[in-house]
Amino acid sequence: MKTLQQKMKNSKITIHDIAKELNIDSSTVSRALSNNSRVKQKTKDLVNAKALELGYQRNLLASNLRSKKTNTIGVIVPRISRHFFSSAIAGIEETAYDAGYNVIICQSLDHFEREKKIVQSLSANRVDGVLMSISMETKDDESLQFLKNTDTPHVLFDRNINKSGYSSVVIDDFQGGFDATEHLILQGCKNIAHFSGPQELEIYKNRFLGYEAALKKHNIPLKKELIISSKLMEADGIENAKKMLALNIPIDGIFSANDTAAISALQYLKEQGIKIPQEIAVVGFSNEPISSIIEPSLTTIDQPGFEMGKIAMNLLLSRIKNKNEPTAPETIVLKPVLLKRNSSKKIE
Repeated sequence: MKTLQQKMKNSKITIHDIAKELNIDSSTVSRALSNNSRVKQKTKDLVNAKALELGYQRNLLASNLRSKKTNTIGVIVPRISRHFFSSAIAGIEETAYDAGYNVIICQSLDHFEREKKIVQSLSANRVDGVLMSISMETKDDESLQFLKNTDTPHVLFDRNINKSGYSSVVIDDFQGGFDATEHLILQGCKNIAHFSGPQELEIYKNRFLGYEAALKKHNIPLKKELIISSKLMEADGIENAKKMLALNIPIDGIFSANDTAAISALQYLKEQGIKIPQEIAVVGFSNEPISSIIEPSLTTIDQPGFEMGKIAMNLLLSRIKNKNEPTAPETIVLKPVLLKRNSSKKIE
C-alpha cells in the first residue's frame, strides 16, 4: 500500500484522499470545495486548508464539461503590439478576472484566413464568449456567422463590420475625423491631405466621411487626389508623404487616420526640410504613447482603449448571462477627444 506521502510524489491528490485525512465523506469534500451552502463554513475551512496542504488541484476540464462552461473568453485583435489594442486587452482582462473568467489572446495580424481559423479554434475549445476587432482583410461576416451558428456569445470592439445584427463598442469615428479636419481648417489650412485606411473597414470609412463633412462645412472643395489610401503602417506613412509632395498642390495640412502613418510622415517631412506645423500641420488618430514625446508632439484623437475594453467585456458578460434569452444587438459609441499639440498649432 502506498503511503499518502508517496502518492503526493507520484500522482495527483483526489477528494477521496482529503476525505480520508479528515475522516469525512468524499461528497462533503466535493461540496465544500464547490462552496456549497449545505456545508458549514467551519467544514469548508478545514477542507480548503487540507486541500492546500496536500496540493490538491481541481480537475477543471471535468468540472467544465459538467457545467458546460469553461470560464474562458477568447479575444482576437489585429496586433497586440499596437498600444490601443494592448490597452484594450488590459481593460478586458481586468474586467474578466473580476468576473471569474480567464482570457485567451489571439492575433489575426490583419489576415482574414488567420482570423477565421482562430474563431474556429476558440469555438472548438468551448470558450464562453469572444471579443473581436476584425482584420483589415475582413470584408464579410463569415466568422461572425460561425459564432452565431455555434451559439457563442460575441461582441465586436473598435473595428466594426457594416452589417446589422452584431453588438459592438466603438468610438465615434465620424466625429473624430470631423474634429481633426476642422481643427486643421481653423489653423488656416486650405489643402488638407487625408491618409486613409481601407474603406472596407467601417472605422476608416467613417473617419473619411468626417474629413469630408468638415471640408463641406467650411466650403472647401474635396480634391480626390489628396485622399491617399494604404494600410497605414510605418512605411506607408513615408510613401504617402512622398506621393503627397509629388502633387502639384500646395498642401498645408495632413489628417492621418492613425498615428503610425502620421508619425512616420512627420519625420520624413522634417528630413526634407519642411517645417512642422508652419508649412504643413499634421493630425493623427489614436493617441499612441510616442505621439506626445516626438518633436513636435503630435496632435491626435484620443482613443480610450482601456475604457473600451472594459465596456466591451461587460457587454459580453451580459450576453453570456442572458445567452438563452432573445437579446437585441447593442452598439455603444464612445466620444472622441481632440488632443491639441505642437504638430498643428499654427494659431494660438
